[in-house]
Amino acid sequence: MRNPLSSRIVEIPFSGIRKFFDIAAEMKDVISLGVGEPDFDTPWHIRDEGIYSLEQGHTAYTSNAGLKELKIEIAKYLERRFGVSYQYDKEMLITVGGSEAIDLAMRAMLDPGDEVLIPQPSYVSYVPCAVLANGVPVIINLKEENNFRLTAQELEDAITPKTKLVVLPFPNNPTGAVMEREDLEAIARVIEAHDLFIISDEIYAELTYLEGKEHVTIASLPGMRERTVLINGFSKAYSMTGWRLGYACAPEAILEQMLKIHQYAIMCAPTTSQHAAVEAVRHGDRDVEAMREEYNGRRRYVMKRFRDMGLQCFEPFGAFYTFPCIQEFGLSSDAFATQMLQEEKVVVVPGTAFGECGEGFLRISYAYSLESLKEALDRMEHFIRRLRGQGNRG
Repeated sequence: MRNPLSSRIVEIPFSGIRKFFDIAAEMKDVISLGVGEPDFDTPWHIRDEGIYSLEQGHTAYTSNAGLKELKIEIAKYLERRFGVSYQYDKEMLITVGGSEAIDLAMRAMLDPGDEVLIPQPSYVSYVPCAVLANGVPVIINLKEENNFRLTAQELEDAITPKTKLVVLPFPNNPTGAVMEREDLEAIARVIEAHDLFIISDEIYAELTYLEGKEHVTIASLPGMRERTVLINGFSKAYSMTGWRLGYACAPEAILEQMLKIHQYAIMCAPTTSQHAAVEAVRHGDRDVEAMREEYNGRRRYVMKRFRDMGLQCFEPFGAFYTFPCIQEFGLSSDAFATQMLQEEKVVVVPGTAFGECGEGFLRISYAYSLESLKEALDRMEHFIRRLRGQGNRG
């Protein structure tokens, strides 16, 4: 019988995050710090709008590009929050989560052999999406001493004549790193000098904690808007993960081709979710602020616990992740996470799930209640004490 499978697809690995969830599913009394999902319910006024849309019979397709009303509100939001302007009817597409937008952008922009520069550690889908789009992923290993920020020199050193696209995954999953205006200005000069394009994944844009500073999108910098596909969504800021709703903003020539793929593969994003999202963008600022403040409190708590444990961890100022270093224990990230799960029933994600340069680190999410964080970190502290005791005896 002929092999029914594509060798290209077979060679793409499954997400390294899933392994530990599968093991934990068979265990009792497990506490997970592994999921990148808000623990808040979607705010009631947003849920009510989704319910009301169903009661009103809004159950048909929207236009392929998305609900006009929603796109208008997103355009207002982007101008108000980040100082970047898009035409809702020509430069915006509503997608099934930010993940679809990443896939669409790469497929619309890449020809076979085009290189995509992907800073790592970073979200697990960038490399597979590049491969699926017949592109060539080229990894830039980010460094802890740079607070896991992409530097202009690192970018410059990775560029070849085949480079076309750069992924900017900030605020970053899994490290929590952010890029400030001056960082982006330096990157922008390199992008322009080499005539490159950007996919700027800003799904965590609302979750930044730098005192007195807000998120800056590279699309707002001179000369960058026409080179950037800006990707965002509703999952993280509004706690709407299950609603599966994101969006992409891009120059019309790029957006038109993304829309073409979306039209054939998806048709349109869920109608109910789009109606709920209108309410989120219009009246959700206070919800976002309240959740951000709660996350920031949890972030400070986790960092204090790490200091008390003597566990090295650079301070993250974005998203809801920490990326502590566990190199002192002489275990691989996978071995550390596996052993702690077996002995203490705590789920964390090995840093290698987000790229090889994540070896020696763990991703720990603080998108959990303080009660859960306290219990999980108590267990982690017991585990670390045992490891250090074994090392001393050795």
